[in-house]
Amino acid sequence: MNILLTGATGFLGYRTLERLIQLTAVDKIVATGRSLSSSREIANLKVTYVLGDLTNDSFVRRLMENIDVVINTASLSSPWGSESSFYMANVITQQNLINASINHKVKRFIYISTPSIYYNGEDRELVKESDPLPINFVNNYSKTKRDAEILLEKSKLTYIIIRPRALIGRGDTVIMSRLIKAHSAGRLKIIGDGNNIVDLTSVGNVVESIMLSIDASKNALNQAYNITNDNPVILWYYINLVLEGIGKSKVEKVVEFKVAHRVASILEWVSKWITKKEPSLTKYGVGILSKNFTLDISKAKELLNYKPIISTEDSIKEFIKWHKENEGDQDVS
Repeated sequence: MNILLTGATGFLGYRTLERLIQLTAVDKIVATGRSLSSSREIANLKVTYVLGDLTNDSFVRRLMENIDVVINTASLSSPWGSESSFYMANVITQQNLINASINHKVKRFIYISTPSIYYNGEDRELVKESDPLPINFVNNYSKTKRDAEILLEKSKLTYIIIRPRALIGRGDTVIMSRLIKAHSAGRLKIIGDGNNIVDLTSVGNVVESIMLSIDASKNALNQAYNITNDNPVILWYYINLVLEGIGKSKVEKVVEFKVAHRVASILEWVSKWITKKEPSLTKYGVGILSKNFTLDISKAKELLNYKPIISTEDSIKEFIKWHKENEGDQDVS
């Protein structure tokens, strides 16, 4: 089996590549990304790195020669940015990959999407894949990720869509690293009562869901799946666990939701019309840090035979160890 793995130089892509090379059924992996750091390079006879821009249609077509399975983990993932930049990174790339997959008769297309498409500003608990989506998505990231899902759903490809909630673990330069950066700048405060319940997902569990998708049976195909650790937790307890684990003080200062939301609204206005830079706080960020947000994963359990294999606690320990070893050498942009 020959696999094309996009986003192979990122957090999830790198961890996926680590697992793919262990599969005896996999003969060749074409690993692509925009750039490759030495810390995320895997030397293995199965792996061929081909770096480039997925918005370039001719580049994508060259990647697809003799490929059986596409795993698309590539994405522009950020709470802020222009619609055009997200459209190019998340929609145009998806269309190029779909077109090339159809032309080269790819057998299966696995797409990593996001449950942020469910976010509506309110507490959400045990959200199912079939639940109605918001009329207006919270940001350009969510909108374009759903647009990319629709492109795949309307294609004639055999596909599986994965919606993993809040990835944690070794190599995370997105969620926990951003929170650490905010804490170091003195900007991190508990929003609301600090008791909001959320799902987190160990990156190893997301990788396992991808492995299951490669071999999924016919009745599991052409579906979208929520993926979590199946163990909702108090978010701020784990944020403080990470902070104390890396030698920082835990967050104790509290700000009311209404106040934080108002400040975020002002900062977004300033960013949109004046600075053109990502604000230090967004309305989406306020909601994510203060609202309950859990997913129902019964569909993944039933059809994909998904079962979390790594606990939240173990992934937190894994992240703390990795962060200590790599502190000062992390890109959280």
